[in-house]
Amino acid sequence: MTSSTRRRLSPEQRRSELLGIGARLFAQRPYEEVWIEEVAELAGVSRGLLYHYFATKRDFFAAIVRAESEQLYALSDPDPALPNEQRLAAALDVYLDYVQQHEHGFRAVHRGAASADEGIRAIVREGQSRQAERIMAALAPGELGAEVLRLAVRGWFSFLTTVCLDWLDNPEISREQLRDLCARTLLSAVN
Repeated sequence: MTSSTRRRLSPEQRRSELLGIGARLFAQRPYEEVWIEEVAELAGVSRGLLYHYFATKRDFFAAIVRAESEQLYALSDPDPALPNEQRLAAALDVYLDYVQQHEHGFRAVHRGAASADEGIRAIVREGQSRQAERIMAALAPGELGAEVLRLAVRGWFSFLTTVCLDWLDNPEISREQLRDLCARTLLSAVN
């Protein structure tokens, strides 16, 4: 990658550019192998300017995790006219695409050194809670009751994360098989 030429951007545009560069680097390499100096060079800014927006590498990574979580939430909102099973499959397709395209970032958030950071874990929990609320709104609690439905959906997110991490390490089943496994697991848990 080569550095960008210096150009004047609004603070929000510059911040967005830095987050985009960081997301791309963290998707390509583990957290420990991404250097703030490289991000600054690619953006065509000084390291000091990057630290003006993000006080530490951890703060930078947390901002990326938050932005990516919001993007994933927006992208995974399927057509409400579809039946629940098709909506779930469509949302899982988006999620699994994301996992594949951001393999290192996904691992860093859920398994790497960054996963031990309480701030990062809070952002992940917040994103999962928003997704869980969306799923619960699409499903009627029925005989389960609202609290059992909430627990089933929250537990399913742990399952989803675990199987995605395992699949990244051992991709012995197809992406479609993984999607179907995750969908069946959720539907079985709530029916």
